[in-house]
Amino acid sequence: MTTSAAQRLRLVVLVSGSGTLLQAVLDAAAGGAPIDVVAVGADRPGTLGEQRARRAGVPTFVVALGDHPDRGAWDARLAEEITTWSPDVVVSAGFMKILGPAVLAAGTVLNTHPALLPAFPGAHGVRDALAHGVRVTGCTCHVVDAGVDTGPIVDQRAVRIEQDDTEATLHERIKIEERDMLVDVLTRLARGELALPETRPTS
Repeated sequence: MTTSAAQRLRLVVLVSGSGTLLQAVLDAAAGGAPIDVVAVGADRPGTLGEQRARRAGVPTFVVALGDHPDRGAWDARLAEEITTWSPDVVVSAGFMKILGPAVLAAGTVLNTHPALLPAFPGAHGVRDALAHGVRVTGCTCHVVDAGVDTGPIVDQRAVRIEQDDTEATLHERIKIEERDMLVDVLTRLARGELALPETRPTS
C-alpha cells in the first residue's frame, strides 16, 4: 500500500480496553498529523477506548462476539461495519480478538505487539521476554495476517530490560515506544514515505 503525499490517511481503530494507543493517534491527528480517525470500533460496550473516541467527537460502533451465532458471523459483521467507513487502514489498538478472513479481506490491518517479533508472540509477550531472561525486548508494528502475530513486520523499537523490572514496569516503558512507533508509522504512510509489505498467502 502506498499513499500520495497530500492524502490524509483514513483510519478505523479497533479497541478492547483503555484505549491508550487510540489516544496517541487521536492526539497526533489533533496536533496536525495527516491522519483522520473516522470511526472507532469495540468488541464490547462501555470500554474506555470508546469513551475516548466520543470525547474526541469520533463515531463509534460495537460488534460483540456474544451477539452473533458464531465467530464467522461476528467476523462478517465486523467487516461490514469497517467497510462502511471506507478506511485506508484499520488499526488494531489493543483489540483482544483474533480477526477472521472477512475483516482481513476488507483491507489492510495494522497491529502493534509488545515484543520484538518473531520472538514472544501471543498474549503474554512482556511476561515471556522476562521469563526467558533476554536483556532487550521492545515492540513491533506489523500487518495482520491469518496467524497470531505472524504478519509482515513494518517497524520495531527496542527497549532494554532493567535488572529490577517487573512485568508492569517493563510494559509501561514498552507502551511509550509502542505509541510513538504507531503514530510514526501512520504519519509516514500518510506522507507516502512508507510502503506496507504484502501479507503472505495462507496455505
